[in-house]
Amino acid sequence: MKALYRKYRPAKLSEVVGQDQVVKPLENALKSGKVSHAYLFIGPRGCGKTSVARIFAHEINKFDYQLEDSYTDIIEIDAASNTGVDNIRELREKATVAPSSGKFKIYIIDEVHMLSKSAFNALLKTLEEPPKHVIFIMATTDAYKVPATIISRAQVFNFNLATPDVMKAHLEKIAEAEDISIDSDALDLVIERGGGSFRDSISLLDQISTLSDTKITRDLVINTLGLPDSKITDSLLSAYQTGDVASINSALKTALNSGVKPETLAESLIKKIMENPNPATLSLLAKLPEVAYPFPEAKLLLAFLGNTATTPVVSVPDPATKSQISPTKNPTPSQKDPVSPPPAATHDSTPVSAATTLDWEKYLDSVRSSSPIVASTLGRTKHKFENGKLYLLCTKSYDQKILQSPRNFDVLTTSTQGVTVEITEDENLFKKDPKVSKMSAIMGGEVQEVGSNGIPEF
Repeated sequence: MKALYRKYRPAKLSEVVGQDQVVKPLENALKSGKVSHAYLFIGPRGCGKTSVARIFAHEINKFDYQLEDSYTDIIEIDAASNTGVDNIRELREKATVAPSSGKFKIYIIDEVHMLSKSAFNALLKTLEEPPKHVIFIMATTDAYKVPATIISRAQVFNFNLATPDVMKAHLEKIAEAEDISIDSDALDLVIERGGGSFRDSISLLDQISTLSDTKITRDLVINTLGLPDSKITDSLLSAYQTGDVASINSALKTALNSGVKPETLAESLIKKIMENPNPATLSLLAKLPEVAYPFPEAKLLLAFLGNTATTPVVSVPDPATKSQISPTKNPTPSQKDPVSPPPAATHDSTPVSAATTLDWEKYLDSVRSSSPIVASTLGRTKHKFENGKLYLLCTKSYDQKILQSPRNFDVLTTSTQGVTVEITEDENLFKKDPKVSKMSAIMGGEVQEVGSNGIPEF
């Protein structure tokens, strides 16, 4: 049985859906006989670039387009597998041979951006002086990788992903023709997961068409595809904005235990935030794209518990004087500062009232504005904030020397605005990190420690 996406693939330009900005000019070119020697189709995957290229090639030569048929005058090349200059040189040699049955010899080059630089140069020579009987139709998802010299010698057409309304009307026709009974809101979910791609959306409809003998419901689609319920995403976003860690833990457990993949949950959350963006969720939005292999569960957890929205920052007034707690190991006069020479001034250790929280990301940004080298070193350093004090544990002696140098330590303390800093060698301080406890509660007690980059170590 033929897959639905192949069965309902258009065979004529007039059957192409949702790409009027491309189809109409191509149809006009065919009617007027003013067909260019080179075309470049640009657009995301699954939007119909290759299908339209095939249809257009057949209509140029007045061939009957059937998916299973092949004509020697229409040559398809996958640039991803034929990237070298020798492949293009061979193409150029064969291009000089006249077509056998059609008026033109048409080359369809898919993923043209994958060609090597030398291959592009070889192709350019043909595009500059093409044989009269040769037409090139190139397709790419990454137009920025195609040299400007190639683009300038082709007619460029931009393809778009289908809008939900266009996609729904198309899928409803297919569902009716195939006797697929599906609720409207279930179809909306299929369209959402298809992401505007006709191929993906139709394939997904094909996949779920056997789920039920009666009517396919939204809940059935959610359970089958392992998608998060909207109530879960709403609950997570609400808990994040109010700093309700217990509710975050509960919602994450529910979602992950139900079989929802962390990456899928992150994707749904991103879409939800983008639909109604507000400042309270922007920090979460910045972290969610990082949820990917390896350890996606840990990265999802850090996205929620490692940001300031779950632990509101208490503003602390700027101290009248600088505060510094000397490092556990003070550098001796014989030690050389690996970054900069020590200043002549001494450090004022006047105590100030301790801050209650520390926004680590803002702290890093503040340090980075004063010293990128110190900020980079901090990125490799384990940190813990407790009782108004920031503890730093260096895993490398060289990093410790960098942070202990008087000038660099001065950067560390002045950037905290009220938080005192201590460079320590006591690893036991990091065994009972509150964040680790939260992670362990969700992940079965497997997390032992949080690394300097915020990723759990197992």
